[in-house]
Parts: sequence; structure tokens; C-alpha cells
Amino acid sequence: MSKLNKDVIFLILKELYDKNNTLYPCLLVNRTWYETTVPILWKNPFRFQLKDKALNVITNVIFSYLSEESRDNLRNQGIELTNTYQQPLLNYISFWRYLNLDILERMIRTFLTDTNIINPKIPIIRLVIMNVFNRNTKFYFLRDDFSFSSSFLGTELCFSELGCLHCTSTQDNSILAEGLAILNTSIKKLNFDILYNNTHNFGIIKLIEGQKNLKEVKFNDRSPIIHKELIVRPLEEALIKCADTIQYLRIDWKPVTKLFSYLVNLVSLEIHAFRHKNWNNLEKISLPLLKYLKAHYVPSKILANLIENTKGNLIEISIIYDRSYDEGRLIHAIYQNCPNLNYLKLSLFSENISEFENLLINCRILNGLVIIGTHENQINWKLLFEILTRSTPISLFKFKFIDSTINSYLKIDLESLSLFLDNWKDKRSMLLQFFSSGSMLNVEQKQHLLKLEDLLQKYKTKGVIKNYNTNNFGFEDFEWIQSKFYTLYDD
Repeated sequence: MSKLNKDVIFLILKELYDKNNTLYPCLLVNRTWYETTVPILWKNPFRFQLKDKALNVITNVIFSYLSEESRDNLRNQGIELTNTYQQPLLNYISFWRYLNLDILERMIRTFLTDTNIINPKIPIIRLVIMNVFNRNTKFYFLRDDFSFSSSFLGTELCFSELGCLHCTSTQDNSILAEGLAILNTSIKKLNFDILYNNTHNFGIIKLIEGQKNLKEVKFNDRSPIIHKELIVRPLEEALIKCADTIQYLRIDWKPVTKLFSYLVNLVSLEIHAFRHKNWNNLEKISLPLLKYLKAHYVPSKILANLIENTKGNLIEISIIYDRSYDEGRLIHAIYQNCPNLNYLKLSLFSENISEFENLLINCRILNGLVIIGTHENQINWKLLFEILTRSTPISLFKFKFIDSTINSYLKIDLESLSLFLDNWKDKRSMLLQFFSSGSMLNVEQKQHLLKLEDLLQKYKTKGVIKNYNTNNFGFEDFEWIQSKFYTLYDD
């Protein structure tokens, strides 16, 4: 094992990175393994949830990089570092690339509590730690939700090569973003949480306007009310200035500008627009390079127009919308314009079910299907399984059926389901999931669930079903895909 090439060891350890605690024993194999493991572990020390003891260890490692002069300055301010560590053989801090300021704040407060240092000293400790970072590393990822980030002003050098930023619309974060805008034009991914009607967005707007290669933007609405135009318009106008580079966009409101008309290179669009009305200004949207579309409560007419203008590039579609009696136009637009469609999530209505059968017939490489009911008695499940029995394309083997109506139970017709499974001959074993939002089942529903699970187990034994699930809710759409949207631009 000791003779393994260092590059081979690195590849092995990289595969173990997501498995909690798996890497730590690798530090003890020999020096080569130690030197290969340390950079991986210290890339993001906060990756897993840490106990206070572990946070104190990290704090003391950071303090081990302080000079005697710095320690003397702390003593003069009433801060005595009693539990000092010897500086490690390797510069651990130099490998640190992912920083969560909120966890860092918790780490500082934990250290102060354990060392009986009074809280007014917190800003001093913050500054000391940030100065250690400035001298030893350049961060790639920064997350800050509610910390006191404005107190880090003057120590932004360690963020000068930042590639990803996740922050909220607080005044502190706006101040930090304004500081970052001065020295950083290389951010590729921006995740911005908008809190209530907070208008502290000047810094983030200035930061967006200065970026030269911004590829991914997520505007997440954390407010229960509809946004005012005075909040969202400046954000959209900032995006327009760097629209040529943006490939992924998530937005939680109906655009108030002509933003979409500027996004000529957009590959992925996610839009949540509950309670928004009057979409007439977006009827002629054209996003010719779009491959991934996720839309919640956008009118079917708008979505149909968008899909018709995507030049056949769409491969993933996830649409939840209210019943609009569009006479199947949305589904028609999908099967007429999406020959490369692999995955589809759709809120289906009984009046459109014949058009849905046409979709199955025409989308011949469809791989995964999610059908969701959002209203009571929205879907005739018996008829749906009859259609699936006769028209499912040979490529389709991943199914999820959801009833998201409040306190609902998805009572599948077992006879039509059995017929569907009986006809699954000479096909790839399927993945099958049934989910309901209701958790408190009555006697009849419990009996039906038992019969459903017995039926599914029977066909799993026969090899028709590879795996099934009836007791979970909340998986991400198309969770069987390895590459999620948020990893499109990772290193």
C-alpha cells in the first residue's frame, strides 16, 4: 500500500470524501497518505456537522499560526491563549477553500465560552482569525447567512479569488459584497437569499455588475409575500449587464424587466412564481439553448410558448401548474418540440390525459417520469395506468407518482397497476415510487397500503421491479441523476 503512486492515492481518497469519518484513519497509514489526505480534509473543515470539541481543535490550529508579536498583542487586550498547539508539519490553512462564516462565528463563540473570555472580545478574535486566513489561503467558496460579516472589512484579500458566494439580503452582507466587488470579478456562482422586504441589496448589485464570468445565479425568495418591484428590478437590471455569461438561473418571482430576452446562453431555468398574475409581457420568450426547465405556477400558455422556442434542446422538464383548461397545449408543445426529452415531471389533469398518451408515443427516449397531483381528484389513476400499459416507451423505467394534496392518500387502482406490471416483459427492471402528503391514515387506507406493498414486493421478486418506495416524501426531482443543477459548474 505504501508503494501506491501518490496520484492514485489521491483519486482513492477523493472517492471517499463524501463518507463521514472515512478519511481520518488514512492520516495514520504513512507520511505519503498523510500528505495526500490533509489537503482533502482541510479543503472544507466545516463540511460535516462538528461538535464543540472539534471546533475548538480547529480554532487552536488556526491560532498555532500566530506570531509571538500577535500573541503579545492579544495578551495586552486581555486575551490569553493558554491551550496552544504546535504549528502542524503541513500548512493546513493553506488548503482551506470553503468557508461558512456562520459556522466560523459559532466556532469563535464556543472558544470564548470554553476559555472564559468575555463576549466583547469577539470582534478581536474575528479579526485575528481573518488575518491568519489572509496570510495563508485564498477561499473559493464563501457562505454567509446571518453572521457579522461587516466586521471583516479590511481582510478581504483571502476572498480575492472567490468563485462561489452564498449570502442573504442583510445590511452586513451588503457591506461585505460591496467590499468584494472592489477586488473580485471571478465569481461563477451566486446564491442570494432575499429576506422579507429587505432592501439592503446595493452591495450585491454592485458585485453582480462587476463580474466577468458569472455562470450560475439563484435568487431564493425567503419571504411569504410577493416581492415589490423596487426590490427585484435592480437585481434584474444588474443581471442584464452580465447576461451573456449566465447559463443557469433560478428566480422566485415573475420578471419585471425583459431579463429573459438577454439570456441568450441560458442552459437551465428554474422559476417559482406562486400568486403572480399578468404574464403577457413574457409570451414571446425565446431561450434557444435551454436544456433544463423547472417551473412552478407559471401559466401553461407562457410555458408552451417557451418550449416551442427552445429549438429541441430540452432534456429535463419539471412543471407544476394550476388547472387552466389549455386543451392540452402545454403537453402538445412538449412532445412536438422535445425529441431529446429524458426526464419529465408534470402535474397532470384528467382532461389532458389523451395528449399525455401522445407524449409517451412521441418522446421515445424518455427515461424518468414523475406524475404529480396537486388537487383532489385531479387525476384518473386507473386510466393513467391503462395508458402507461399500452404506450410506455421502451426507454422509460423510472416512475414516481405523487399526490401532494393536503393530508391526501394516493389510492392507486391495484388492478390497473397489476396489469401494467404484468405487461412489463423484456424490459429493464423499473424503479417505482408512490408518495402521498398524508401521514395519518385511516383503517381503509392502511389496508390498501399493505396490499400495494405486497403487490410491489411480488413483482420485485419476479424481477419486474428493481426497487420501490412507498413511505418517503421529499426527494429531489429526478434524484437518480448524478449531476444536479448545482454541480454544473463545480471544479
